[in-house]
Amino acid sequence: MEFIDTHTHNYDEAYAGCEDEVIGRAVASGVTKLLQADVDSKEREAMFRLCERHPGVLHPMLGLYPGSVQADWKEEIDAMLPYRSRGVVAVGEIGLDYHYCEDTRDLQKEAFRTQLELAAQWDLPVNIHLRDATEDFLTIIRDCAHLGLRGNLHAFSGSLETFRQLERYGDWYVGIGGVVTFKNSGIGRQIADFPLDRILLETDSPYLTPTPHRGERNESSYIPLIAAFIAERKGISIGEVAAQTTQNAKKLFGI
Repeated sequence: MEFIDTHTHNYDEAYAGCEDEVIGRAVASGVTKLLQADVDSKEREAMFRLCERHPGVLHPMLGLYPGSVQADWKEEIDAMLPYRSRGVVAVGEIGLDYHYCEDTRDLQKEAFRTQLELAAQWDLPVNIHLRDATEDFLTIIRDCAHLGLRGNLHAFSGSLETFRQLERYGDWYVGIGGVVTFKNSGIGRQIADFPLDRILLETDSPYLTPTPHRGERNESSYIPLIAAFIAERKGISIGEVAAQTTQNAKKLFGI
C-alpha cells in the first residue's frame, strides 16, 4: 500500500538530528511522499534544504502561516518569491487563526487574500489552516471564487455542512489527521459521511499524534493508523483508503 502525508513539518526543531531517521521510518511504513508545510521566512531555508536532501520524497509548500502574520506581512510574502522555482507543490499553509491570533485578524485577512491570488497566478493548490474563523474564511473564499481555487483544509475538524458550503466555491478536499482517532472527536464521528474521493491523509507532525501514541512526538509513519481508523468507520479496507487518498493527493498536488 502507498500513502501520502499531505501536511507535515519534518524540518521542525522537534526532529533536530533525527530527520533522516524519521523520514526513513515513514517510507518503510508505505508513506512514499511527505508534503512540507511552510510557516515563514525564519524556517523556510531549512525546509527547502531538507527537501533537496530527499528528492522525490519530500515536497515543499510555500506560504505565510496566519500565526506569523504581523505588520510586515507584505515583506514576508515578497521573501517567498525567490523560492517559487524550487519544486513548490502548493501555497500553504495559509489561512486564518482567531484562536491564538485574534488581534491580527484584519492583517490575516489581507495576507490570506493576497496569497490566494498568488496561488491562482502560479496555478497551484492552497493548503489552508483554519481555526475559529469559519465565517470570515467562507466570505473570502466566496469573494475569490472567480480565481478558480483548488486546495484542502488541513487538520479539518468541521462539519460536513461546512465542507458542502466550501465545495460551492472551488475544488476542495479535507485533510484528516490524528484528531480523527481521538475519543469524542467530532470529525471521528462524522468521517463515515465524507466522500472518500475528497479525503487526504496528513499528520501535521510533530503535532496532533494519533491514538494510541497521544502524548508522543508525531511522525509520518503513523499515517497507516489514521487510514485504518477511517477504513473501520467507513466499513471498507485500509487498502481502499490508501489507494483513493493517494490518488486524491497526486491529483491535487500534481505529484
